[in-house]
Amino acid sequence: MTFFLAALAAGAEEPVPLPSGRFHFEKTIRSDLGYILRFPKEYKPGSGKRWPLVMFLHGVGQRGTNISDLFLHGPPKLAATGMDLPYVLLAPQCAPDQYWQNDVLLALLDRIVAEESIDKDRVYLTGLSMGGYATWYLGMKHPERFAALAPICGGGQVLDVVLADSRSEELKQMPVWAIHGADDSVVPASESEQMVLALRKLGNRSAKLTVYPGVGHDSWTQTYDDPKFFEWMLAQTRSGRFVTPVPK
Repeated sequence: MTFFLAALAAGAEEPVPLPSGRFHFEKTIRSDLGYILRFPKEYKPGSGKRWPLVMFLHGVGQRGTNISDLFLHGPPKLAATGMDLPYVLLAPQCAPDQYWQNDVLLALLDRIVAEESIDKDRVYLTGLSMGGYATWYLGMKHPERFAALAPICGGGQVLDVVLADSRSEELKQMPVWAIHGADDSVVPASESEQMVLALRKLGNRSAKLTVYPGVGHDSWTQTYDDPKFFEWMLAQTRSGRFVTPVPK
């Protein structure tokens, strides 16, 4: 018995080596998507004036290659009526059977900002349904790129806020206005509620949620038709939100 215990003790001192190694993985993203770009009537390249930019992300129904589908909803619909928008509108079209990808959206945004007269301090992100989800996802992952976020009838990953780490200070100060219909049977209003609550727990005092009573999934029509929505959005600046630190 003594010999058996001694053998066990000796074995405990010599752990069995576990298999280990290193795995390398690379992925190349190839994307081909159309987009519309609309400018204010006073926009003049090379004039020295920098303009705000609103990036709009559509929902599932506008995926495809027919660019005219983009004019069915949101800011593109306003532009189609002949309205002189006081900002540069960038509206990409997601490819058929695909979903919005952060890398692709940022690459497109970089290109437009580099080529056009854009005020980098006033770049805004908004979207509806699938585009609302993408607004949350892209905005939470890259808050340093945007002056404000406005996700409509979408949802996100709470862990993107909870585990923000180096992004936490940006997220604490990010102006966010989420909008949802109380009777949305496609994407429950709780999807927006949990994201706004997570931001508030992080310390964001400006994140707000509007829930329209008696409204279903289409909470975007009255949102984008309301001039106060764009007044709020265009009043936000990246640099401005850091002038007064958020109270601890």
